[in-house]
Amino acid sequence: MNKVRSFDPVSGILVVDAGAILETTDNFLESQGFIFPLDLGAKGSCQIGGNVATNAGGLRLLRYGSLHGTVLGLEVVLPDGTIWNGLSKLRKDNTAQNVAAFAVSSYEGVQEVFADAKKYLGEILSAFEFWDAQAYTLVRKVLEENGVEREVFEEEGPFYCLIETGGSNAEHDAEDLMEKNKVLTGVLSQDDTQFKSIWALRELLPESCGKAGAVYKYDLSVPVGEMYEIVEKMRERLRERGLLKGDGAAGDPIRAVVGYGHMGDGKCREHLSPLIAGNLHLNIVADKYTDEIEQAIEPYVYEIVSEKSGSISAEHGLGVMKAPHVHYSQSDVSIDLMRKLKHLFDPKGVLNPYKYIQ
Repeated sequence: MNKVRSFDPVSGILVVDAGAILETTDNFLESQGFIFPLDLGAKGSCQIGGNVATNAGGLRLLRYGSLHGTVLGLEVVLPDGTIWNGLSKLRKDNTAQNVAAFAVSSYEGVQEVFADAKKYLGEILSAFEFWDAQAYTLVRKVLEENGVEREVFEEEGPFYCLIETGGSNAEHDAEDLMEKNKVLTGVLSQDDTQFKSIWALRELLPESCGKAGAVYKYDLSVPVGEMYEIVEKMRERLRERGLLKGDGAAGDPIRAVVGYGHMGDGKCREHLSPLIAGNLHLNIVADKYTDEIEQAIEPYVYEIVSEKSGSISAEHGLGVMKAPHVHYSQSDVSIDLMRKLKHLFDPKGVLNPYKYIQ
């Protein structure tokens, strides 16, 4: 169940198995002159079925909306073996894309660039990503190991952001945003090769953290204005516990505490608009996995997210390891309702068994 069943380049209709890998599917569409309306850091391993089930957001949410908005139909096997065919047609546009990356002097500056990007770029804004200096250091190390030693930015900063637009004047877009005082410098793609190399600064982040050590990964949804505060609070806690010295170094118990993610993709419990929150990827790179480090991180990280009315699971679903902590994001009433819905459609517990909600 991992194949592309059919694709119509005229209408843009794609029929694909639930087990198909996202990156494989996207590569297939690229060969046809199209793109998949979803991109994730985990695209090399996540599957289309899981993406649909969790309504994954990811890197292209600002342009194309949530994944459920682009899924027109499904064919599913019910618990009693009945096959329900609800496949239909999906229309898809393919537009020219541009990308630019900026070094920014503060996280407040990142928020200002995001606000201006939404204001001036509107519907042509397809992605807005940010990452901190520690994340960029890890990516630069991987690039240098792969023979890429050139300086990307004329001036480096404590934060970086990436903006992708579709069907616009790239040079005009970049100039408008670089006029802001807190943008230190920026780079703009001139061709497809540069487009991919700029995106690599963001897409290499998960791999770069993994190559630096043992990584504790957290996918959190937090109000945009408070996203980076989670990273700062975690660094402070780890320093207090004697696990992090300064910003970390090779050989220390904690080598780096990295923050990156998507602006405008996520929901908070007290709000309905997905544009109020963002998805924060908190990666804590350790020398090795230990009980001491895990106990310093959890449940503290879930507690501070709960205080901000955020979600402990933003775009990758709840998963097995986060299941015992779901109460930090959902009330007892909500959890009980989930169980009732699960039992209604799966009374014998044969669908995705042995998970938290039974």
